[in-house]
Amino acid sequence: MSNHETGIARWSRAGASWLDQDCALCGEPGERELLCRACAAALPSLPAHCPRCALPTPRGSLCGRCLADPPHFDGTLALWLYEFPCDRLVQALKYRARLALAPFFARRLVTLRLPAIDVIVPMPLHPDRLAQRGFNQALEIARSLARLTGTALHPRGARRVRDTIPQTDLPYQERTKNIRGAFVVAADLSGKAVAVVDDVMTTGATLDELARTLKRAGAARVENLVIARSVLR
Repeated sequence: MSNHETGIARWSRAGASWLDQDCALCGEPGERELLCRACAAALPSLPAHCPRCALPTPRGSLCGRCLADPPHFDGTLALWLYEFPCDRLVQALKYRARLALAPFFARRLVTLRLPAIDVIVPMPLHPDRLAQRGFNQALEIARSLARLTGTALHPRGARRVRDTIPQTDLPYQERTKNIRGAFVVAADLSGKAVAVVDDVMTTGATLDELARTLKRAGAARVENLVIARSVLR
């Protein structure tokens, strides 16, 4: 194992102090970003994928699931696969409050070919979950993205009114039922193109339910902007 790989593994196991290092992953002297060039290059990029749900497909065509049962959202852009070492960065923001990662993620999102968007809406947390964590990681990313793009931000454009069982604890077939009715949108989004910002997309059931609720509030299009896409191997 190279020194670089050893550095990443050490950070992964022990959670090295954020203030004692430059690169957020390996601790090597940094540049102007949170990751050194080697760690940035190690982030797992998405292969050709379905433009609607971002699951890998041959030549980037629509996947069979989206053709047979189209989701309520119209497209998904994701930066990376939810694999090592990307998963460590997402978890560091979400569970360790490494808030400097939020603008880092936003800067990376603007390097994608973003669709025309009128409003940015972060994936909301239930108030109980927000009280436990102290912040909403999706909102932190969305704030930075709104500043970078000059797009209107609706920080409370959607509210989560049901504190559902975590989707990762449920079988795939139960996730849609679990999340149904979890969101309320009070804003008038008539004719608006809405971007929903979230950290990780797994099955897409939560994003689909939020998109359904946003469209009932008048949204013309809903695009997902996520940091990582989870793909079952």
